[in-house]
Amino acid sequence: MISPKRMLLAVALAAGAAVLLAPAAGAQGTKKEHPKVGFSDTPRLPDGKWRVHDSERPLPRVITPGTCSTQDTPGKAPSDAVVLFDGKDLSHWVGRGGQPAPWKIVDGALVIAPRSGEIISKEKFGDCQIHIEFNSPDPPRGRDQDRGNSGVIIMERYEIQVLDSYENLTYADGGAGAIYGQYPPLVNASRPPGQWQTYDILFTAPRFKDDGTLESPAYSTVLHNGVVLHNHTAHVGAMAYRAVGQYHKHAAKEPILLQDHGHPVKFRNIWVREIKPYDAP
Repeated sequence: MISPKRMLLAVALAAGAAVLLAPAAGAQGTKKEHPKVGFSDTPRLPDGKWRVHDSERPLPRVITPGTCSTQDTPGKAPSDAVVLFDGKDLSHWVGRGGQPAPWKIVDGALVIAPRSGEIISKEKFGDCQIHIEFNSPDPPRGRDQDRGNSGVIIMERYEIQVLDSYENLTYADGGAGAIYGQYPPLVNASRPPGQWQTYDILFTAPRFKDDGTLESPAYSTVLHNGVVLHNHTAHVGAMAYRAVGQYHKHAAKEPILLQDHGHPVKFRNIWVREIKPYDAP
């Protein structure tokens, strides 16, 4: 026989467990509640907003990461990415003046139609992570800048050069992965033409003051085939040919432009993730 004291203790424990396991009021079982972990008596961090290990600090959003590509098969984008090209259509792109994008899709790849003009993303981006894969024409033709030339032009102004730089001599700040006309890549990590290559770009948009002057420049971190080419490098200004780039005030978000430089370069697996501030939902 269970004593009255033990009976009361069992009832109390069951009630406490029910409180811990029950969804919050009004949640109707749709919102998963988490116990608070952390501390409320630790020192504040330098910005004064949060404490060290703060129990009130928002938890990071949960996403599904993407998968890596192979030469035969493109990978998958992370679940929170804007997929600009997945091998199926050009619905996220327009041509000059808002006309339909004139490039071709061949075997799941986006192929430049030489001299048809650039294509521009319908979506606009500021601070972002860009993933793009390209394939230079094989067999190669031409030399110097006249070989597999294109460009990823962020905000229609800040260019990361696309070029067939495999055993192809050109000026230092014009090779594959260069911040065109400003900084050469730290190394030449190019694969031979006919092989798929990747750019992963972390871009910080410039900030402008109310009077139009520059508050902080654009920055790019660039990996080519997994190798760092630029490490949080400040752009001198917008891309310019045979001139020093300048900054002119523009919107906080602008499109991405893929350049037509007269060569049938292929692209695939293009996606972009917005980089939000810490603690953003």
